[in-house]
Amino acid sequence: MADTVLYEVSDGLATITLNRPEAMNALNIATKVALREAVRAAAADEAVRAVLLTAAGDRAFCVGQDLKEHIGLLAEDREAGGGQTMSTVREHYNPIVKALAGMAKPVVAGVNGVAAGAGFGFALAADYRVVADTAAFNTSFAGVALTADSGVSWTLPRVVGPGRATDLLLFPRSVKAQEAYELGIANRLVPAADLAAEARKVARALAEGPTVAYSALKASVAYGLSHSFEETLEKEDELQTRAGASEDHAIAVRAFVNKEQPKYLGR
Repeated sequence: MADTVLYEVSDGLATITLNRPEAMNALNIATKVALREAVRAAAADEAVRAVLLTAAGDRAFCVGQDLKEHIGLLAEDREAGGGQTMSTVREHYNPIVKALAGMAKPVVAGVNGVAAGAGFGFALAADYRVVADTAAFNTSFAGVALTADSGVSWTLPRVVGPGRATDLLLFPRSVKAQEAYELGIANRLVPAADLAAEARKVARALAEGPTVAYSALKASVAYGLSHSFEETLEKEDELQTRAGASEDHAIAVRAFVNKEQPKYLGR
């Protein structure tokens, strides 16, 4: 894995760190490939019970596509007949956000600075966003004559509503941390100096929690967004049956009866 993305697993928590602070963690090809592989590795590893996605430096979480690299690729693409440069959506962005949103374990984004374009998309694909009070979000796409990618056209309307999402997409601007919190983009707002510790604390708590139940909760919410009430009730029944058969449920019930803190196994 490239050193532009750091990957570490400790006691059930996988930490994925974008590591190009000198470039505001912009996404060149090497970084996109490394991030895709890191997220897939975390999703597939049964020992991983939660994921923390964060970034190095204090200026940016991720400003999206590395436009310095991109402009060169566009020129090469035109000479070759076109059509290849934007395959990055299919090859990189889509697999990354699918793995983040779809993995059967909770994902926390620790947003330390600017999250723009695909960086915004990655943050929205996480289940929970801990955001520094100095951070900001920007869709950015229309500003470089592009449409939304990295799932933003799906995730953003579900977070802020379709009207607000359309406004933010058509007229890109910097959404400061406090406004992001008020809009629901940020789940927890913390002083910048506390961001790293607080994001890890949240992710660690989830890594020690009832993993099967968390997986079912993610699946239930995702299903309910695109199905009828009656269909969602049936899905809840299916998922609750699965959660109820888990070892963690039995542990939780015993701990409750005995007035103890449960120690979950993640199965």
